[in-house]
Amino acid sequence: MSEQKERMLRGELYRDNDPVLVAERRHCQQLVDRFNATRSGEDEARQQILTELLGGIGAGSWIMPRFQCDFGYLIRMGDNSFINYDAILMDCAPITIGNDVSIGPRAQLLTSLHPIEDHEQRRQRWETAAPIIIGDNAWLGGGVIVCPGVTIGANTVVGAGSVVTRDLPERVLAVGNPCRVIRDL
Repeated sequence: MSEQKERMLRGELYRDNDPVLVAERRHCQQLVDRFNATRSGEDEARQQILTELLGGIGAGSWIMPRFQCDFGYLIRMGDNSFINYDAILMDCAPITIGNDVSIGPRAQLLTSLHPIEDHEQRRQRWETAAPIIIGDNAWLGGGVIVCPGVTIGANTVVGAGSVVTRDLPERVLAVGNPCRVIRDL
């Protein structure tokens, strides 16, 4: 394992152009390309690819193409969860999706962070990442963006188009940009 990959997995600054990370992203992209090239009704082929691609996928869970991710092995889905069309999961840190989660079309789960204050670090391709956790039975509407380091509690509903910049508790309805709690459920 390269030093940069170890730094990435520890949540420290790392260089994304590290040859090991580039090779892993390339391998992931080959699997994603195969997945996205499947045809309607090729459910068994899709499931086999997802099993190879992801760090874990529970019974009864599925993802609709088009799907994009960086590494795949840092994504874990529980049982009976669903990710709709055109999802982007930037998994430079772990993404944990609980059981019975529904994620609407064109959702984005983004773990990557780039230096804000130090433009030289950005120019030199340094970045960090922070994990995302989606609790059991959560529902994310279409076009939801979840930012790095966010946890969404169990049984929480996030309205379409929301940008989730901070943690959301269990059993709430939250909407907007930035996303905020509207009411308890």
